[in-house]
Amino acid sequence: MRKELKRQIKQDELVGTFQRAAAWVRAHVRELRVGILALAAAVALVGGWRLFEGNRQHAAAAAYAKALETYHAPTRAELGPGGQAPLVHASEADRWRKARDEFDAVAAAHGSREAGRRARYYAALCRARLGETAEAEKALGELAQGRQDPLVASLARMALADLHRQAGRVDKAADAYRQMVDDSSFALPRDHALMMLAALFEEARRAREAQATYRRVADEFPASVYAAEARRRADYLGPTTGQAS
Repeated sequence: MRKELKRQIKQDELVGTFQRAAAWVRAHVRELRVGILALAAAVALVGGWRLFEGNRQHAAAAAYAKALETYHAPTRAELGPGGQAPLVHASEADRWRKARDEFDAVAAAHGSREAGRRARYYAALCRARLGETAEAEKALGELAQGRQDPLVASLARMALADLHRQAGRVDKAADAYRQMVDDSSFALPRDHALMMLAALFEEARRAREAQATYRRVADEFPASVYAAEARRRADYLGPTTGQAS
């Protein structure tokens, strides 16, 4: 009898709960409709945004890929007689101008995306090859300070050091290479930066520094693809070679 009474009480409580819930729904039906509509709108908005972002990301990647094709397409001289390619440039300058303009367009439309940042890097390389050195250095300097894409920042640092080297700014280039070698967060192989530093010293006829740097490549990076060449260059410079005046 007690068990039956307890079961009946539980049933009554459950029925009462449902009844109270139903009464609350009836009293707040308009608010509920508004809430449901708002939720549906939010879901639709999120879904629409994701679709929009996906389309934009795809468009950025496609435009960047097209610019890369232009950048790597051969000139008529490189292709040779009878050679064929989907795109052939009249000259190297023609290639760099077309690629620069395409990369600029990608960067302008998708600057905050990965494709946009990498397009800025390649546009700077094109400018350097076209002799637009000041513009190239400015763009590379800005990219080198970026933290969103460590690879692009590292590539920009290396390209900027190379520009200093080509311009004959030996000390400035050397400082840049040293900073890359000593930076554990640098995203490119540090043995490459060290090898570039050694080559810079050798070009500048600073043989003692060049030899020491080549030795450092061989000693600190024995498994490097540069190790054998570094040992050969160090031996060529000779154990008693002094710094040129």
